[in-house]
Order: sequence, then structure tokens, then C-alpha cells
Amino acid sequence: MKKQIVLILLVIFATTLFAQEGKERSYTFLLTGASFASPNNGWFEVGCNLVGATPLNRAIGGEAIADAANRMVKGTLYSKEELEIMDALVIMQVHDRDVSDTTQLKNKYTDYKTPFDRSNYAAAFDYVIKRYLTECYNLKFDSTSVYYNTRAGKPAVVVLCTDWHDGRVTYNTSVRRLAEKWGFPVVEFDRLIGFSRNAVHPVTGEQVSRLFTGDKQEIAGETYGWHPENGQDKYIQRRMGAIFADTMRKIFPVK
Repeated sequence: MKKQIVLILLVIFATTLFAQEGKERSYTFLLTGASFASPNNGWFEVGCNLVGATPLNRAIGGEAIADAANRMVKGTLYSKEELEIMDALVIMQVHDRDVSDTTQLKNKYTDYKTPFDRSNYAAAFDYVIKRYLTECYNLKFDSTSVYYNTRAGKPAVVVLCTDWHDGRVTYNTSVRRLAEKWGFPVVEFDRLIGFSRNAVHPVTGEQVSRLFTGDKQEIAGETYGWHPENGQDKYIQRRMGAIFADTMRKIFPVK
């Protein structure tokens, strides 16, 4: 009798374990970005783990949205197989530039001259967005795709991110305008991180972001923390992971 009980418990445990493993692989999210998003940070991986998703982190420190566009041109941002399985393209290219300026945009991504330089961040964002949406749609014409002959092709989900705090006003404001234009969700790190540029720390008298960084940057005459401490065990990374996970839960149903 005891052996039967033990066997039943083992079966229940194994079933639960396999169910959890299946849940962990229910979605696949791909991230492009620079130093705030590269794998050494940890927030993306923490957030994916919280929602049971597989992370594909393609962020590289020192890059900009122009580099992401050029990697799409070369076919190195993601493979054809990854395009098929990824459920969302997450963009955290957060240089403090206007990414919603419409004055030099083209109608189609193929109208842009490539490779891109860093002279127009809005154009590079536009290229990445339009190319990804086009590639997802065109899977309806690919006989090897599961989306072959579907009405809309693959549903294209693009998720934009603010900077990790609200000091970069130009970027944070314009990325929200860009998201509103396309109807994209925004991971609002700046709004939910837990402090604001409008109030300094009552003890240090400095911007609160300085507490979580080893470097600093000047924006409009004010000194802010620059790169948050790296590692999945660090407070800011874990908080960002939770904010990211909460946003993704609102977009994707539980499988």
C-alpha cells in the first residue's frame, strides 16, 4: 500500500514537472537593444522566466537601432526558423533621440537606402517595424510555414520599451508617440521603476537612479545614473523583469 502511494505521488510530481517545463516554453520572445538590454543585465531573462517564455536575447552593448536595422538587412537579427516561432519582437533601443519624427520616413521598408548610419533614429525604427510586419505577413505565401494560406499571415507583435528611468525625456516621450501611431504596447520601465526625476533622494540629495549605478550621465544639466548594476539577482534588473513580465501577461493569454 505504501509503495502504491509513493508511486502515485511520483506520478503526480512528474506530471506537474513536465507541465511546468511545457509552460516555460509556451512562448518565445526576441529582444534587440544595446547595453541596457544585453544578456549581462538580466531583466529580460528574469521577465521571460516569470511568464514561462523562451528568451532570445540579441542585444549588443554599443549598438543602436541602426545596427538592428542593418542586422535585419544581413539576415542576422533572427533566422527564418526563429521568425516562424517567435511570438514577439521586443525593442529596447533607448538612445535619447526622437524616434517618432515622420519627416523623412519612407512608405515601404524597401524604399530605404541601406546600410543605415545613426543620422536618423526614427527612420531606422520605421525600417525595423515595417520590415518585421512585412516578413510576418508574407509567411502566408511560404508553403513551408504554418501560416501558409492564412488570411493575415503571422500575427506580428512588436513591443517597445522606455528607458529604465524617466531621465531620458526625449526618447521616452517619442517612443510613446511611436507606439500610439502603430498601436504597440510599451513596457513602461520609467513610470513603474519606483522613483522619478522630479524628486531627489532625501539623504543623498541626488537623483535616485544614482543609487543603482556605478556610472553617471548628464542630461539637460542634471546628473543621473547611467547603467544599472548587472545580474539577475540585482534589484533594478529584477524589478524591470517584473515590469516586463506584467506587460507581456496583458498581451499573451496563458497557454
